[in-house]
Amino acid sequence: MTATTCPTPPRRRLNSLLAGLALGLLSSTVGSAAMLDVEKDELKFGFIKLTDMAPLAIAYELGYFEDEGLYVTLEPQANWKVLLDGVITGSLDGAHMLAGQPLAATIGYGTEAHIVTPFSMDLNGNGITVSNAVWELMKPHLEMDADGKPVHPISAAALKPVIEDFDIEGRPFNLGMVFPVSTHNYELRYWLAAGGISPGYYSPEDVSGQIAADAYLSVTPPPQMPSTLEAGTIDGYAVGEPWNQAAVFKKIGVPVITDYEIWKNNPEKVFGITAEFAETNPNTTLAITKALIRAAKWLDEDDNANRAEAVEILSRSEYVGADAEVIAASMTGTFEFEAGDVRDVPDFNVFYRYFATYPYYSDAVWYLTQMRRWGQVAEDMPESWYDEVAKSVYKPDIYLEAARLLVEEGLVEEADFPWDSTGYREPTAEFIDGVTYDGTQPNAYIDSLPIGLKTGDSVVGAEVVAAAN
Repeated sequence: MTATTCPTPPRRRLNSLLAGLALGLLSSTVGSAAMLDVEKDELKFGFIKLTDMAPLAIAYELGYFEDEGLYVTLEPQANWKVLLDGVITGSLDGAHMLAGQPLAATIGYGTEAHIVTPFSMDLNGNGITVSNAVWELMKPHLEMDADGKPVHPISAAALKPVIEDFDIEGRPFNLGMVFPVSTHNYELRYWLAAGGISPGYYSPEDVSGQIAADAYLSVTPPPQMPSTLEAGTIDGYAVGEPWNQAAVFKKIGVPVITDYEIWKNNPEKVFGITAEFAETNPNTTLAITKALIRAAKWLDEDDNANRAEAVEILSRSEYVGADAEVIAASMTGTFEFEAGDVRDVPDFNVFYRYFATYPYYSDAVWYLTQMRRWGQVAEDMPESWYDEVAKSVYKPDIYLEAARLLVEEGLVEEADFPWDSTGYREPTAEFIDGVTYDGTQPNAYIDSLPIGLKTGDSVVGAEVVAAAN
């Protein structure tokens, strides 16, 4: 992959020219804004071509990295595995990551490495799309409103008879997701299971995730989702934007649900670095986090007033490289489902409000519960294990230290951060099935879910073996 190269934007040139003056003014008016003595100033960060890489692009384009004395190269990666391997080997200093990647790597599911995150990149931002043919088969099972439009959220129960018909005809029902430990995989599985459909299980011997499955999930890189759907290789997919809206614009598929409807304000991507990088470069890590916090604030401030400019930036080939119209369809407060069915979804992409950038332990625990639910964690684990893994990966202490520096510099508000948080959100039932999630009670939560492994269950061969009563 070729590194991102682009002319230095006027705003960044201005920032560079006035950096010294600005720092001097800040020091004298709003407290000390002395630049951190960073251990490493030339950095390379990886990303996948998705709209939620926006904090990286904005921190680069608006000069926030340079304000911290960092000279960053942003480099798109072919897929999530290549990206993770780049961070582990050190060819990348950090990256826009799936929230499950640092956790899975740290517990040794897949490539083992201790990855940490001091910054959560966003909330929401994903959707589930089905082919036009599948959509037509789902329609008779949908509730319609007075205008003849589907009532949302759409339950996977409307998909269940379609999958049953496929099975009768001897056809597998295939769905794409972006990576085995991706948010998309777990959200797709959650939606299917809430509708009575088994998405399959993993075992130590069979990592396909298709054991005892009603629908067969497999990996497809995000930018390839629309073309793979159009080719008929898959019947639907779960992915981040702009690749759901791309299906609408290409007239090849229909987004049926957003992840906001599956779990309101769910955590999405994180910025990942190795634990070794964070320990060896503590000031650099703080500087990176400061720049990303400022970028996230810019993306959400004044009721998303900057989103049009963000769309233009992201549409460039060195970033997402999709048509601005396609990116804007979800990033500026609306979301198009069936062609012409445009609905207001102001929180489809959240980068800063609702403490979006704080790395909550409870977010990490939820991902770990889903790994156990579907067999990626093969054995029961005590409550303490979930807490220990979350605290070894998610680093709110670094985040709050960076935030404190920004408050002292007058660049953000004190009220923007959850200073007194334990790292665990309050229990929430804002899921499509209404099940309550309490991050401090992971095993009870797993046992409360209708489909999935329970305490004592295991996967042996091609079967789920329930615990003996």
